[in-house]
Amino acid sequence: MKRKPETSSTAQARAITKEDVARAAGVSHITVSRVINTPEKVSPETRTKVESFIASMGYIPNLLAGGLASRRTRIVAAIVPTISHSIFAETVRGLSEELSRHGYQLLLGQTGYSEDAETALVEAFIGRRVDGLVLTGVQHTARTRQRLKAAGIPVVETWDLTKRPIDMLAGFDNHDAGRAMGDYLYGKGYRRMAFVGGEDPRGMARFAGMREALLAHGAAEPVHLKVPMGSFLHAGRESVARLLDHHAEVDAAFFSNDVIAAGAAMECARRGVAVPGRIALAGFANLEIAPEVLPALTTVQISAHQIGLTAADMLLARFSGRAVEQPVCDLGYSILEREST
Repeated sequence: MKRKPETSSTAQARAITKEDVARAAGVSHITVSRVINTPEKVSPETRTKVESFIASMGYIPNLLAGGLASRRTRIVAAIVPTISHSIFAETVRGLSEELSRHGYQLLLGQTGYSEDAETALVEAFIGRRVDGLVLTGVQHTARTRQRLKAAGIPVVETWDLTKRPIDMLAGFDNHDAGRAMGDYLYGKGYRRMAFVGGEDPRGMARFAGMREALLAHGAAEPVHLKVPMGSFLHAGRESVARLLDHHAEVDAAFFSNDVIAAGAAMECARRGVAVPGRIALAGFANLEIAPEVLPALTTVQISAHQIGLTAADMLLARFSGRAVEQPVCDLGYSILEREST
């Protein structure tokens, strides 16, 4: 029995191809490829026309096929500890904005502050042939370092500094930032202080810097309250309650990020505890919440958005074969004083 030919109503729709777009736009298929892969090489007028036809016809480029031919996928992967709150969001935003302007897409993975999870993500992204990787921090497993060296792709570490980066680095010195906050609080007259934060390497470096500053001034050993890494507002509420109930001598607390510090400020307001009259509060990163709580939070201001932009610029330079003038970039920090201290 012969099979009846499929009618237009039953046949599967044919996928729009690059050649279809080229014919509709009146250009060569090579020009369409350039608009997709190297838009900077096409005149603005032609690029706008081709992009209009790509959009109206619903064409989706096969980026993997193009990547296999050119050994370039135009995809970058970024790995952050968490996407649960905004502490890393500005860096991701800066990275994504700059990459997309040059025709690159961003993949995002989160580790939950686990170095083993980072290793698994690195291997997965390398297996998908990303053109470059952006990592958070400078502490990695030996296996991660081995995989990155074998892959031979550009890598940018962020949010920290080290004398021996894997490849390139855009960040700041967490230890020095912690020391600066210790110096600042001591200079404001506080003498019995606490640090509240997780046990991730960057948080521990901030605590070590604060402790070093206080001991150098002859102040008492700071109380160290540990909270789960990636903590939220409730961790700040619980930690300041512990300080008020069990460490009555503490007159100032430095939190490893503004989210926890904001939670502490809310708990103090709920209890009717004067800030900074009874206890001063300081945060880290100058997140959007810092100036909005009452009282507004003193914090360590860092260039989170600029970290992302700088990391993107480093990768783009390497992708185009240009030398990176400053492969290790210290973007610094500053103490931003507000009413909470």
